Amino acid sequence: MSDSTSAATVARWDKAAVELAALRSLWPEEVPHELPEPVAGPGLAETLIHWAAARPDDTAMSYYGWTSTWAQLERDVAAVAGWLMARGVGVGTRVAVYMGNCPQFVQTFLAIGWLGAVYVPANPMYRSEELRHQLSDSGATHLIAHPHSREVVDAALARMETPIDVTWTDPAAVFAEDSAVSPSSDMPHRIPAAKDAGDWRRVLASAGVEHVPADPERLASLNYTGGTTGLPKGCEHTLGHLAYTAVSALAGKGEVPGQNRAVYLGFLPMFWVAGENFGLLLPIYNGGEIAILSRWHPKTALRSIAERGVTQFVSPADGYGELLELLETEEFADVDLSSLDSCQAVSFVRKLDIELREQWEARTGIVLREASYGMTETHTSDTFTLGLQGENRDLKAEPVYCGFPVPGTDILVVDIDLNPVPVGQAGEIIVRSPSVTTGYWKNPQATEESLIDGWLRTGDTGRFDDQGALTYLARTKEMIKVNGMSVFPAEVEGLLRAHPDIDTIAVAPREDADRGQVPVAFVIPRAGASADAEALTAWARENMAVYKVPEFVFVEAMPMTATGKIRKTVLLEELLEGEV
Repeated sequence: MSDSTSAATVARWDKAAVELAALRSLWPEEVPHELPEPVAGPGLAETLIHWAAARPDDTAMSYYGWTSTWAQLERDVAAVAGWLMARGVGVGTRVAVYMGNCPQFVQTFLAIGWLGAVYVPANPMYRSEELRHQLSDSGATHLIAHPHSREVVDAALARMETPIDVTWTDPAAVFAEDSAVSPSSDMPHRIPAAKDAGDWRRVLASAGVEHVPADPERLASLNYTGGTTGLPKGCEHTLGHLAYTAVSALAGKGEVPGQNRAVYLGFLPMFWVAGENFGLLLPIYNGGEIAILSRWHPKTALRSIAERGVTQFVSPADGYGELLELLETEEFADVDLSSLDSCQAVSFVRKLDIELREQWEARTGIVLREASYGMTETHTSDTFTLGLQGENRDLKAEPVYCGFPVPGTDILVVDIDLNPVPVGQAGEIIVRSPSVTTGYWKNPQATEESLIDGWLRTGDTGRFDDQGALTYLARTKEMIKVNGMSVFPAEVEGLLRAHPDIDTIAVAPREDADRGQVPVAFVIPRAGASADAEALTAWARENMAVYKVPEFVFVEAMPMTATGKIRKTVLLEELLEGEV
């Protein structure tokens, strides 16, 4: 796109954004049009220091019976930063975190920000080749991981060209270090002996160091996302992006940072950008408590809500259905959920519907609403639905109602020529906000293709209604959603091409009642190959996250378009008709 065309296009977008904003007569009074400032500026370290001074004895995080105050968290973060600094971590150093949810995850995240380093979260379900790619691509020099992942980590590091320093910590190490605290009966991990808990005792014994002053333009995180053209790419997010995400998401919930008591139930995976927002950024910038769960378990969730006085809860819609079933049992009939004041659903496999909303409201008095629209490139929390539930108008939209852009964000829908389309017409969603990625790490071509003068081309399809509210219509081109996790065919195809028995591979989605979708790999084997579907499945399980492992279907030939592309829709149609 030429400079002149770009300028004219962006001018049209600016005008269209103003016109859409004028339609939003339903904008709730609780949501400001102008954002409040973070309590201590954009810095993670400065925010931690502020709450440690203002609320030293308040609980900052809890974990199956273990707790830490804000004052203790500040001391621990300074110590973790000291440990990392002694190992060469400083401003701009990439530090990878390959862990499930646990207190050490929170401490590490903040310590990386304390030093002005770059946080690189890695999916703990990754297998060795996926982990190796992310470590190599990001240029990480240090990795923090759970000991039970040692086999995967060792296999990944064996293929690395440059060495990486590793710090180990068992998820239950906090109990090994503090024998005075006993875990709750819901604790899913075995408490290790001190000698098996990893390095965390020595980490927390390190001398604390001074924090690096905040620079909102400094690169703070590389959040990796899949793509339709290859392996995952690192989305560059600055410290200013993180602060804006937190404050704008709070504003979309009608909240001012630090104004009210807030306790977040944190079971969404923290490596995932949505889990980062709701389990790290919002509690940190809001001075609240994060009640950490390693994984989703409905009984534990109900007990945690009651015991910790949880106020904020975000879950896939399926989770609310599971909770409602438990609330009908004798064990949980009298459980106290009165602390809840905000419940949001994410429509993945199950879509939030009127029946589910009515059932949840009847039991809790809380109106269940859709969470938000977003993606890794925008840091996810781009819209809000607070106050837009009148006559269930939001749930009558298909398939997912996303509401209004959070303050400071603009969203448009454009046609194939990038012209804004009329209200009610479908097109590509584009987003401009203070948290849109500055680019893809070491990938200028992908950056140029996706970013136009601060606007991100999402590839998603949506439309606006007559109130200026966004409805999301379709998944990103080619993307497969398995239990809410993104799977990109090109990534799976790229990994499977490394198998010596595969000649040609094409991956496409099959709809599934339980998981939403599942990937199907259509394979033409190499001449003389002996591998069958069972062997390929076993190989895939060793080399990729379990949710990416496809079903394997062997074919003799691939249907092709006139331009030489595989016609995946034909393969799927033949599979469903039983002809493959």
